[in-house]
Amino acid sequence: MRARPSRLTSRKTWIGAAAVLVLAGLNAPAVLGFANDRYHTYEVNKDSYKAARGHWNVVDMPKRYQLNSIHAILLHTGKVLLIAGSGNNIKLFKGGTFKSTLWDPVKDTFKKIDTPRDMFCAGHTQLPDGKVLIAGGTGRYEVLGGDVKRAGGAMLVKNEDPTKSRTFPKGTVFLSASGLTYRSQFPVHVPAAKKRTDPATGKVTVTASEARVFVEATKKGTAGVTNSTQQYEIEGLHGKDDDNFYGIANKLGLDKKDFQGIRQAYVFDPETEKYTQVDSMSEARWYPTLLTLENGKVLATSGLDDIGQVVPGKNEIYDPATRHWSKAPSHYFPTYPSLFLMNGGKVFYSGSNAGYGPADKGRKPGIWDLDDNTFRTVPGLEDPDVLETSASVLLPPAQDQKVMVFGGGGIGESKKATARTAVVDLKAAHPAFKTGPDLPHRTRYLNAVLMPDDTVFTTGGSGDYRGRSESDIFTAQFYDPRTNKFRAAAAPTVGRNYHSEALLLPDGRVAVFGSDPLFGDKDNTRPGTFEQRVEVYRPPYLYRADRPSLGTGPTSVKRGQSVTFHTPDAERIATARLMHPGSATHVTNFDQRSVALGIKKKGDEVTLTIPDDPSLVPAGWHMIFVTDKHGTPSHAVWIDVT
Repeated sequence: MRARPSRLTSRKTWIGAAAVLVLAGLNAPAVLGFANDRYHTYEVNKDSYKAARGHWNVVDMPKRYQLNSIHAILLHTGKVLLIAGSGNNIKLFKGGTFKSTLWDPVKDTFKKIDTPRDMFCAGHTQLPDGKVLIAGGTGRYEVLGGDVKRAGGAMLVKNEDPTKSRTFPKGTVFLSASGLTYRSQFPVHVPAAKKRTDPATGKVTVTASEARVFVEATKKGTAGVTNSTQQYEIEGLHGKDDDNFYGIANKLGLDKKDFQGIRQAYVFDPETEKYTQVDSMSEARWYPTLLTLENGKVLATSGLDDIGQVVPGKNEIYDPATRHWSKAPSHYFPTYPSLFLMNGGKVFYSGSNAGYGPADKGRKPGIWDLDDNTFRTVPGLEDPDVLETSASVLLPPAQDQKVMVFGGGGIGESKKATARTAVVDLKAAHPAFKTGPDLPHRTRYLNAVLMPDDTVFTTGGSGDYRGRSESDIFTAQFYDPRTNKFRAAAAPTVGRNYHSEALLLPDGRVAVFGSDPLFGDKDNTRPGTFEQRVEVYRPPYLYRADRPSLGTGPTSVKRGQSVTFHTPDAERIATARLMHPGSATHVTNFDQRSVALGIKKKGDEVTLTIPDDPSLVPAGWHMIFVTDKHGTPSHAVWIDVT
């Protein structure tokens, strides 16, 4: 905490500011701006201001560790894993340079992490064993229509041989009867055909298998374009293989090519601080959502596939025990859909998403029952056409089963944005959204963080697509579910929009990362620069006289059991929250949740009871915060829930 200015220092500051204001009155706008900045700096550094609204500081990150933070994940070691991959930088992508940095927010130390694949725009979630699953990422950058040099698109590789499967490497050539040739841009594995014998007639039926791969013409320009469905031979095959394996493609043109995903998945181990590859997904995914289910398995949904199209409802489930994926119930979502695990194991889709997908498909909020694969729409949301890039959270405490949506924008590069918030009670017989208090501004890309005192801290965002026209919003505020009102917080000094993230730290601070503005000026003529500064917010509760301490106790507990901590502050402890560490990207953070714990106090002991519902309390590492009657939180104590 900065020391309070002495009377002499304060007097000098005011005299200086007053003198500048006199000059400003003599028609000197530049001087007036300087005076305003100087007064603002003085005001936000007063102890009384910090106690009321908190304070921001920029972290001093050495240049060699700086990166374009696309993903931010709090680990149970207290460190934060920042993942850029290629970081929306096509030069790094083509050069195979992929970045991750590990930050210790207590020591303010940093470490480079070897990053094996381009995890730019992957999905991720915390696993029950404390590791982090990262799945998908970037296989190819988008190319706008006018910049596409070679015709390309999807090629179906067919196999009519039931005795043999085959993998074709990247660069495999496909030849049409008309002389057009195309090369595959990725390896592709084609399984054996399916053979079936009719038990009644003995007739044998063979059904060809198929796999899809993205191809490009070997010739540039219109010479490689085809607008008809054709069959293609595969170069290098002979005999029966030449008959059984072949390609089929429809139009292969020069239209825009969207980003393409990858199938690879990795786990990051906070103890070894290394990535390890696990089984790949069946579908390539870029912009997917990963959600941990009540049984500890992980659901993967949506994303752009290996030809740049939204995965058409082909979801899959990862089993941490086997490190393999299996088929999941089918449902279509736009990319990065905001999904929340409900009591009882159903999944709620708030309607928030981060972009790709048609306007008339997969946009309506609803409750998804994975057991029978039914989806029940939840009505009542105002401005349903501005849900893209909105924020959604499961409000604290999680037992209340209320989800809130904040702001949002129009689909794609729309200028539309909204200040609307809305809350739905999922415990109601017929859940429906009810409109909440407006945000101070029409906002998209808002970051929302659950706090130990049951408030939601929201910060940043912009009023237009990717901060266009210098529309970043330099405000922050707390939403209090008990009063259904916002209250102002100190304003951040760094603008944040697309590709920004925010996390609650174990000491009660909030760290904010990233931002990827499209332009760097108000007239939208100069390209934007990715924001690599990290800014940390200290809430007002950290400027109070003292904080309660939870003291010493066990480091693991089973659901439904109680744990006892020895602390001299037992009597002043009013609430206890079990808070799951966050993993944030693209205004999504489905891992964060705050669960109320039962409390019993006796002497210098406090006993906390963990709910026994696995759909309420996911297995894995959590933070326990206790607060006093004023909402002042302790430092977090880490505990492993099994």
